[in-house]
Amino acid sequence: MSADIGQRKADHLDLCATDDVAFRGRTTLLECVRLVHQSLPEADFDSIDTRVRLLGKELRAPLLIAAMTGGHERAAEINQALASIASERGYAFGLGSQRAMQKRPETSWTYQVRELAPDVLLFGNVGVVQARALPTEVLAQMLAEVDADALCVHMNPAMELVQREGDRDFRAGLETFQRLWSELEAPVIAKETGNGISREVATKLRAIGIRYADTSGAGGTSWVGVETLRAEGEGQALGEALWDWGIPTAASIRYCVDAGMTTIATGGIRTGMDVARAIALGASCAGLARNVYQALLEGGLDGARSFLWQVERELRSVMLLCGAKTIEELQQAPRIVTGELRDWIA
Repeated sequence: MSADIGQRKADHLDLCATDDVAFRGRTTLLECVRLVHQSLPEADFDSIDTRVRLLGKELRAPLLIAAMTGGHERAAEINQALASIASERGYAFGLGSQRAMQKRPETSWTYQVRELAPDVLLFGNVGVVQARALPTEVLAQMLAEVDADALCVHMNPAMELVQREGDRDFRAGLETFQRLWSELEAPVIAKETGNGISREVATKLRAIGIRYADTSGAGGTSWVGVETLRAEGEGQALGEALWDWGIPTAASIRYCVDAGMTTIATGGIRTGMDVARAIALGASCAGLARNVYQALLEGGLDGARSFLWQVERELRSVMLLCGAKTIEELQQAPRIVTGELRDWIA
C-alpha cells in the first residue's frame, strides 16, 4: 500500500493540473447569490479592511490556500512554494492528507513548511476513517511533526468508493469526531472533499462540539472524477455515475453556518466575487486550491502571487460596491438568493 500512496499522490498532481477533473454539470450555486449594489458606499477603497480572525490568528485577507498534496517529492516543492506565499500575504494554508506520512514516515519532510511560513495559520489533515483507527496520541504527534495549528478531519466516502484501493467501511465517524474533540488539544475542523456537508451532518457535528467546518462543496474539483480517471472497469463505471454527486458549495455554506459552525468555504472558489458571495452567506474565510496550483505551474511563484492578488483586488472592489468596510459588514450585506440555491436552503 505504501507504494500505492506515493503513486496516487503523483497521479492527483498530474490530473489536477488540468480542467478534466472539474464537475461537469453541477455548479457551486454561488452564482445564485446576488449582492446589492450601493451607489453611495461611503467608503474609501484603500481603507477597506479585509482582516479576519480565525482559530485565534489574524489573517490579512479571508483566504486559505486549501489542502492539496503531500507524501511525494513534487508535493514538497508545491507545499513549500504556496506556504511561503500564504505567509507573505497573510493567508491560511492547508496541507494535503497526512495518510502518506503516517504509512511512510520517511515522507514527512514533504509536509514541512513551518520554516518557510513561521506565522501562517497551518492546517494538518487526516481522513476520518484513518483517524478512527489511530490513537489520539498518534494524531497529536502527526500534528506536532508539522507544527500545525489545527487538524482537518476529512470525510470522503464518495471518493473512496471509486478509488480502487479505497476504504469501504465508514462506521463510527461521528464517534471519532467526538473522541478527537474531547481528547485532542488542537482545534478539529470537519472537512469534506468535494461533495459538501449536508444540513444533517452539520447539525450532528455541532451537537457533539465541533465548531469548525470546511465545506469543500460540489462545483469545483470532482475528487470522484479524479479517482474515476485513475480507475478501470467497474470502478470507472461507478465514478462516471457519481462524477457530479454532492451538495453545491453555496448550500453547504448555509447548512454549516445555520448549524452554528465557523465556516471555511471551499469547493469551486475561483474569484474574488466567489469569495464575497461565500462571506455574504456567512462564511468567515474562503479557500482556493486547484486554480492556485495551476497558476503556480503556469507562472511560477509570480504567477500564483498575481492570481491571488487579483482575487484580493476583486474582493475589495465588491466590498466597496456593497458598502461593506469590513468582513463582518460583508457578512451582513443585503443579498438576494435566486434559483436552485433558494430551493436547497429553503
